[in-house]
Amino acid sequence: MGWALLLKCACTLVQAAVTQPSSLSANVGDTVRITCSGLNTTTAYTGWHQHKVPGTAPVTVIYDDNKRPSGIPSRFSGSKSGTTATLTISGVQAEDEAVYFCGGWDSSSAGYDV
Repeated sequence: MGWALLLKCACTLVQAAVTQPSSLSANVGDTVRITCSGLNTTTAYTGWHQHKVPGTAPVTVIYDDNKRPSGIPSRFSGSKSGTTATLTISGVQAEDEAVYFCGGWDSSSAGYDV
């Protein structure tokens, strides 16, 4: 019997048009893709953040579209095409169960929106 896990997205940039799935489920070992679509064309860079425990700080898993901070497993990867950013978790693990949200550096406002 494999593990099933639930990945949630609390993913609304401060732009009404941004859409993301509210939740998705996967089995351990699956490849999971979470998208953040409808980004402003002025969004220069996107990041992805993982939040596991209420009351604690989220962990950045991807920054600058596709870079992983030190200590983040290689199964996490990011990409951006046009106005859509994607977080991919290849070979998802039980410990990856969390809320994931995206953020974007908006070059027009010089601010980071989440």
